[in-house]
Amino acid sequence: MSTQLTDAQTRTAPAERWTRRSGQWSLPRILRRDALLRRYLAGADILASAIAVLVATKVVRDCRLHWSVALALLMVVPLAKVIGLYDRDELLLRKSTLDEGPAVLRLATAYTLWIWILAPILIYGSLHRDQILTLWGVLIVLLVLARAITRMLFNGRATPERCMVVGEPCACEQVQGKLDGGRGINAAVVLALPFETEQEEALGMRTLAEADGLRDLSVSNNLHRLIIAPHDSDADHIRDLVQTANGLGLHVSIVPRMLEVIGSSVEFDDLNGLTVMGVQKFGLPRSSRLMKRTLDLIGSLIGLVVLSPLLAIFAVAIKLDSRGPVLFRQHRVGQDGKAFDMLKFRTMIDGADEMRASLAELNEADGLFKVAEDPRITRVGRVLRSLSLDELPQLVNVALGQMSLVGPRPLVVYEDERIEGFYRERLKLTPGMTGRWQILGSARIPLSEMVKLDYLYVANWSLWNDSKILLRTVPFVLGRRGM
Repeated sequence: MSTQLTDAQTRTAPAERWTRRSGQWSLPRILRRDALLRRYLAGADILASAIAVLVATKVVRDCRLHWSVALALLMVVPLAKVIGLYDRDELLLRKSTLDEGPAVLRLATAYTLWIWILAPILIYGSLHRDQILTLWGVLIVLLVLARAITRMLFNGRATPERCMVVGEPCACEQVQGKLDGGRGINAAVVLALPFETEQEEALGMRTLAEADGLRDLSVSNNLHRLIIAPHDSDADHIRDLVQTANGLGLHVSIVPRMLEVIGSSVEFDDLNGLTVMGVQKFGLPRSSRLMKRTLDLIGSLIGLVVLSPLLAIFAVAIKLDSRGPVLFRQHRVGQDGKAFDMLKFRTMIDGADEMRASLAELNEADGLFKVAEDPRITRVGRVLRSLSLDELPQLVNVALGQMSLVGPRPLVVYEDERIEGFYRERLKLTPGMTGRWQILGSARIPLSEMVKLDYLYVANWSLWNDSKILLRTVPFVLGRRGM
């Protein structure tokens, strides 16, 4: 489309020109917001490294420290900066500490190596192997905790990030819905505009890709971020809009529609200036399947042994509360379309399935059967469901290889019959006790979106993604959002 900010314009329009009277938006406000979070994170990193060093040098073995150790503690900040741990937050709407786990691991390793190399001038004596291992392990844990707490406190006190969405109307509505219902997201859509130039002119605005037009919208709506949700729009239009927004200091996020099909596990290749994406083969290779199955078997057996006293207590409580079997068996569709009996603690009165037809008008889910105040649920069953404890017998299904700890949602037969096309590829993996559908709130996600999540889970599978889902399931369950 039209012009962008030129180099001359950028040089002659410093941040001071953006400042308006009190109550109006300015570029320095965005810069201050970003800088404040970076400083908080740097402070959290220094605190974590200080505690880890003290534990390793004063608790494990009592060492006499040199004053220079105080300077060595500050080295964690430039190391984190080099790894990129201070720059990613301004790029993201959902600022998750768990997602930066591999980078935190690299930081802890580099910092531990740094302390080990400088040990002769930091302490009187030498560091032993147990101290080095303690420093590394404690630092990983403390960095994650300190960063998570810092982000939680920052999000709790900071005003929501004000966003403008530009794209197709349906895409704008989808983005707004995700921002409104997303945990850990401190952002709100304050303006949504279509891409079509004709509609822009009908609203009496300058072309969005022009610096003055986007600046006026930014100032009048106190914007922090531009979200572009393209459909079939011109690539040059999008490029101009991104460059203009960057020149004005706005954060920019783009919804890549093609990733709904290929997933996000892609490798970028540079062919002499032409960017090409290498798409990962769909499904898991044999080595990954073996690794996933091994971890499932070990995890399920340990879980059954450790939780056996608790499982026995639940069984007795169910038996005393109402008549009927302790376990509820239901046919579900598993890997490659093979049916199996999924086990759960019985949480409803005996014969509850026969009552489903009479409760159909109370169903609250799209494509699934969910009733918030289901009269068929027993007293013990309500407690078990509130914490998802009724799912624990599925550890037996995992041990038998019918299920996995993490995987696509296991659907009943009549739900599975509604899945068509390439979304049936979700069945290439064994269904899981938990998955992305669980931590996003399975009762609130329509079936059509749930199978998309399952398909993308298969397309993007990695051991780290499984670990993140398992870790995120814990606070979800403890937060009593399992019903």
